[in-house]
Amino acid sequence: MRGTRIAGVGLLTGWGPGLDALPENAREAAGGRRVIRLDVPCRSGDRFRRTTRECLLGIAAVETLLARTGIDADRIGGSDTALVYVTASAYGASNRAFIDAAATGSALHFPYTAPSAVPAEVSIEFGLTGSYVILIGGAAATVDALWQASLLVARGSATRALVVAVETFAECEDLWRRGRAMVDWPLTEAAACALVVEGEGAVRYDAVAAETADEARRRAGETLAVGPLIALALAGGEASGVSVSGAWRRRRAAIAWEAATRP
Repeated sequence: MRGTRIAGVGLLTGWGPGLDALPENAREAAGGRRVIRLDVPCRSGDRFRRTTRECLLGIAAVETLLARTGIDADRIGGSDTALVYVTASAYGASNRAFIDAAATGSALHFPYTAPSAVPAEVSIEFGLTGSYVILIGGAAATVDALWQASLLVARGSATRALVVAVETFAECEDLWRRGRAMVDWPLTEAAACALVVEGEGAVRYDAVAAETADEARRRAGETLAVGPLIALALAGGEASGVSVSGAWRRRRAAIAWEAATRP
């Protein structure tokens, strides 16, 4: 199989766009806030009028990646681009809105309650018709997503793969309070996209790895599935020899892109 590498990471969090917006210590910067909300600009058009906030964040994450890497949006359309989407909670808000529709007067369309709504909107927006994977879970699932994306590229099933992670919490903050043992506060809403392309270094996946020191959680707060992508960005994801790990519900996983060896 061919090697792969990370060509770039686009990041949006409740603290602002990019790594420069992250505080040195999220818990101190939160000042007692339990959720750091991430808002997105309004978009025109009937499709976007119906679209949920998490769908708009997924699109914005890809746009942020493209701006960072200087890639034109037209270049990623078609069957050569795979899409791997991962989240632990970003469909919670739409499910609550649909259930509470009678009381709130919401007119949310039922398809938007599915986890597939976010990658579907991303695919429509950028014309993606390649391989498509959805994983549900926290940081360990994102490590799996990076591994799946690498396999698709390494085996020649795709020229490139987008790994998109979105987490929202504001609409379901009370539910997270009830399950507070599952997370560390503050919960920071975030959306990120990593671009996996062919490279010279081999990729290693470890399904039982010990979690490494989590600078991403210290800087950003608890972002669940987005955490490993933040860690990639903090580690300089475009360089070779980087690794990230993640844990979710007692499951751990790690992935590393080894530095290329030259004769």
